Amino acid sequence: MTTNDARKRALRQDLIEVRNTLPLDDVSAAGSVLSERALQLGELADAQTVAAYVSVGREPSTRALLDRLRAAGVRVLLPVLLPDNDLDWAVYEGRERLVKAGRGLLEPAGPRLGPEAVTGAGAVLLPGLAVDRRGLRLGRGGGSYDRVLARLDRAGATPALIVLLYDNEVLAEVPAEAHDRPVQAAVTPSGVHRFTASPAGT
Repeated sequence: MTTNDARKRALRQDLIEVRNTLPLDDVSAAGSVLSERALQLGELADAQTVAAYVSVGREPSTRALLDRLRAAGVRVLLPVLLPDNDLDWAVYEGRERLVKAGRGLLEPAGPRLGPEAVTGAGAVLLPGLAVDRRGLRLGRGGGSYDRVLARLDRAGATPALIVLLYDNEVLAEVPAEAHDRPVQAAVTPSGVHRFTASPAGT
């Protein structure tokens, strides 16, 4: 394990421990505020298709946002975890059409569209644990979204990349690799943070 890997692992553990102390009522309340904030983003308002995810546990809640996007006529794609940790995608058809999957995840029950479906999204909501002043995101370390971002790059797709976080998860710096791709915005309960990114290695 490199020093950078160790730093990422330690920071992930610290952030997850803080999240685990949050009362579920506070998580739900924050989710309502996050939905309002996110819907003010032009990148979401203008997108015909948004790739998102179903929050679980004490992650910043996406539930209200998914419903409001769908109600506004946006085609919402949700991930389906494949055995190799890559992601397939299916259309969100409402909460009643979510099914329990492995690792405590919820996935859409509809037809699978293939991993390349994400390349047609105008905006992609990425799960994360933190973001820094460069817009570099710290994920959970599974690598699924690294594959998604690499797939977007290969396709020449340039959707808006957005992460939903709690206020304490916007940091001065997170450990990063040269291949890490910055997000354009982070939405927290207190507001929207926009980034003009420099390369990960600088």
